[in-house]
Amino acid sequence: MFAMSTSENKVEIVDRSHKEEEEKEEGKGGGFLDKVKDFIHDIGEKIEETIGFGKPTADVSAIHIPKINLERADIIVDVLVKNPNPVPIPLIDIDYLVESDGRKLVSGLIPDAGTLKAHGEETVKIPLTLIYEDIKNTYNDINPGMIIPYRIKVDLIVDVPVLGRLTLPLEKRGEIPIPKKPDVDIEKIKFGKFSLEETVAVLHVRLENMNDFDLGLNDLDCEVWLCDVSIGRAEISDSIKLDKNGSGLVNVPITFRPKDFGSALWDMIRGKGTGYTIKGNVDVDTPFGAMKLPIIKEGGETRLKKEDDDDDDEE
Repeated sequence: MFAMSTSENKVEIVDRSHKEEEEKEEGKGGGFLDKVKDFIHDIGEKIEETIGFGKPTADVSAIHIPKINLERADIIVDVLVKNPNPVPIPLIDIDYLVESDGRKLVSGLIPDAGTLKAHGEETVKIPLTLIYEDIKNTYNDINPGMIIPYRIKVDLIVDVPVLGRLTLPLEKRGEIPIPKKPDVDIEKIKFGKFSLEETVAVLHVRLENMNDFDLGLNDLDCEVWLCDVSIGRAEISDSIKLDKNGSGLVNVPITFRPKDFGSALWDMIRGKGTGYTIKGNVDVDTPFGAMKLPIIKEGGETRLKKEDDDDDDEE
């Protein structure tokens, strides 16, 4: 059957039966391409099943804080990754974010993070650093001495044959402190036998824990000045517990030469107030790991007392 259409001087003759045959051929061609695609997909699945390609798994196995002080906290995130595939696969990128109550503390990207061995598992260590000054400058409600919640989010990006590029998302929650140095005060200095050349005394040092977590004191190392004259260094290794927002007394033995103080010596002997400075460090254990915290006080005032003096007697 033929159809005729007229447009000014042009005449077009269309063979409808021929057109229908062309449409059928095109339909056959489209079906053929679909069959090829399905065939390739099936072959890919068969290869995957035969060779054993699969998606790697990952889990946060531990979080360590190897170093923490007043300035920063170094954090190591241990991620256990298992590769079930018969070939090594590259760990392309590690993308991480640390946040607290939805607020970003630090983020970063570690490119070309290594290779995961075939049919094996290994621990990937991800180093992070929190700079406290940056955090305090960004968020006014985060202050020294506090404990803040955190959430660590990690994306491991791997490239697996057949499966292609995959992202393994991980997450871990916990708490981390913003440490604050203890307050220190020499309440009194007690001595047994007084000598101008050498006097053995005991510093009664009070430490106040300004943190919302306990401190276990293991060591105290300090230098002391009386009347602007250094009387030397002192160190103890006694263990005492300083409860959170609490205080404790530490007895620190020291030997000094009173004659070095000149005219100020007589005020000290009379029991009048004596100016002092103390500077040093304390080694403490905390629920978050060991810390070395500074102690310092300048312009303090203390008194020199005999061992048999009544502590309530101001003279």
